[in-house]
Amino acid sequence: MQPSDANMRIRRKAGNPAVLVLHGPNLNLLGTREPDIYGRETLEQINARLRAAGRRRDVKVHCFQSNTEGALVDRIQAARDEAVGFIVANPAAYTHTSVAMRDALAAIAIPFIEIHLSNIHAREAFRRHSFFSDLALGTICGLGSHGYDLALGIALERVGAG
Repeated sequence: MQPSDANMRIRRKAGNPAVLVLHGPNLNLLGTREPDIYGRETLEQINARLRAAGRRRDVKVHCFQSNTEGALVDRIQAARDEAVGFIVANPAAYTHTSVAMRDALAAIAIPFIEIHLSNIHAREAFRRHSFFSDLALGTICGLGSHGYDLALGIALERVGAG
């Protein structure tokens, strides 16, 4: 299923547009968890860099990480009522299991880019399936934390920043 034009529209509410960056389970351990796969940069360093990029373009960048699927679903749903115009989502392990997160993203119809630090297609077979890719505007994988920067750049363009 390809995203419809309605899914690609940017939601505009009062105030400046915002971008939501979602980090799934175990990403709170970045910098120490399997650094040969996921890199040595911490989640806090990534988030600080993304927020700074947003400030330079007068866009609020909300960053949210949870190890709990329900908390991620709740945060996705909350974005519908905020000025969020775009989502950058790294579902992490939920990429391969979470119909609930997929349904939440479909329901709110805010465009998103799916990202992965590692190349999920060059890893174990179970990691090659994503419940999100067919809904996403695009997927970035295998570029480490630079994938966040690339996705945020596209998000900022889409929300009309700068």
